[in-house]
Amino acid sequence: MLLNMGPQHPSTHGVFRMVLWVDGEKVVDIVPHIGYLHRGSEKLCEGEQYHQVITLFDRLDYIANFNNEQVYCRAVERLMGLEVPERAEYVRIILCELNRIASHLLFIATMGLDAGAMTPSMFCFRGRERIQALFEHVSGARMMHNYFRVGGLKEDVPDDFIPRLRELMPLIREDLEESDKLLSFNEIFLARLKDISPVTAEDAIDFGLTGPCLRASGVDYDVRKAAPYSIYDRFDFEVPIGLDGDCWDRYYLRVQECYESLRILEQAMEQWNERWPDNSALPLTDINSAPGGSRRLLRPPAGEVYVRAENPRGEIGVYLVSDGADRPYRLKVRPPSFCNLSAIRHMLIDTWVADSVVILGSLDIVMGEVDR
Repeated sequence: MLLNMGPQHPSTHGVFRMVLWVDGEKVVDIVPHIGYLHRGSEKLCEGEQYHQVITLFDRLDYIANFNNEQVYCRAVERLMGLEVPERAEYVRIILCELNRIASHLLFIATMGLDAGAMTPSMFCFRGRERIQALFEHVSGARMMHNYFRVGGLKEDVPDDFIPRLRELMPLIREDLEESDKLLSFNEIFLARLKDISPVTAEDAIDFGLTGPCLRASGVDYDVRKAAPYSIYDRFDFEVPIGLDGDCWDRYYLRVQECYESLRILEQAMEQWNERWPDNSALPLTDINSAPGGSRRLLRPPAGEVYVRAENPRGEIGVYLVSDGADRPYRLKVRPPSFCNLSAIRHMLIDTWVADSVVILGSLDIVMGEVDR
């Protein structure tokens, strides 16, 4: 029997459609269909000035806005040979790691819902809302921030940024621990996820999986460690690694990553206080190294560059070509969700229809980035 799952389906995490061939309750084949959200973002970049492209990256993976803004800005900065001021680097890292936690909290919530658990989503959304409120305080927007700039930041953070972050940290940890204790080793949750659709390390590499989906299969690869960028080399943190590569490993790895992000944030706050103990905002020239700050047109020299980073879903890469004008000649994104989704047929064949929901959910796809 042919069974359409999506594109209007609460558990496809966006406008994604899977055509399942089922024999009774068993999935014998599957064809994924994407493109329902296609906006031509990469082509649109060719018509936008360099500083305007940041808004398009906000809307690719709209659950990891800051992480996407950072990798694009780093690509242009490498083309221009810009050194980002130290304070701007700290702000970027703090916001990106908070964004990683907010993204993973949403994943934990939806994974619980996919398996039939309602309460953990309440704890996770409470923690996520606290983070979104801080993002709004800094950038003026809850999600589409448009806050990072080539060379640094649009403006400095408010004077109470670090004090508010310090108050926020134990609350986020509490929300995370509550959902972790309630969900991770719950008997029903384990029955739904453990030993479901395991992916070997070899298959994970062959399919181009990155991020938690790759590390869950036992591959120790994180761009922050493998090719350190920004100021990640100043922080002591571990890269969680899974054993079986099943749905539960892909879930629990993200829970552990949240705790590691909290470690990075604690160290960042300590180092911040050593450098800027009074917390007062600095002039724009001290947090943006671009010529004329963030308010002049940018014209990087002709050339090409590829920059990669670790966003919540895996390795995101930006290939950027400049012809010396004020707009990119060509921009191509290496999207983690799209690449992770390539393994979906391999993961779903010979599984039960009921498991297809949690298998797809364990990839944590965002369709804005898949379709672009």
